[in-house]
Amino acid sequence: MKFTYFNDTERKVTIHPGTFIRGCEGSDLPIKPLEERTFILPENTYAYLKMWDYGPELGLQILIIPRSDSE
Repeated sequence: MKFTYFNDTERKVTIHPGTFIRGCEGSDLPIKPLEERTFILPENTYAYLKMWDYGPELGLQILIIPRSDSE
């Protein structure tokens, strides 16, 4: 499954390293404001998203976890 995240903020969004542990594929470069990023999730999963705000200087960070209905 493809999951596309659109950064509609005025700040950069970094990708949490844990995003790639459970089979999610994509770039780990920060997502710039108004940029779109697509992640590929394993078959039969959907995206569970968590976001942290570390303030104006450090920006935002997202964690994308592939989940299945059985979890």
